[in-house]
Amino acid sequence: AWVSGEPELRLLLELLAEAAVPAPALFWVGLKRNASACTHEEQPLRGFSWEGVGGGTAPQEVPAALGRWLQEPLRSCLTARCAGLHLAADSSRWAWKE
Repeated sequence: AWVSGEPELRLLLELLAEAAVPAPALFWVGLKRNASACTHEEQPLRGFSWEGVGGGTAPQEVPAALGRWLQEPLRSCLTARCAGLHLAADSSRWAWKE
């Protein structure tokens, strides 16, 4: 799965709200940074990219509005890392979390 824009993020948040997911919660939605990729603080996803599904290609351009992080990811170019969608106790608030 991947979230390529604000409409998809809103839909995902609505689905999670309808499912009455208890918050805080963390969901992996396909964000991964490979070991050979570095952290890029100037990019919304900080060097993370969306995993393709079934060999598909995920969009690489990400709107700046999707660059909300709970805490900045660790700076690294040596280890693979994953990030998920963090829902705060007030489930309307979200951020990415490494």
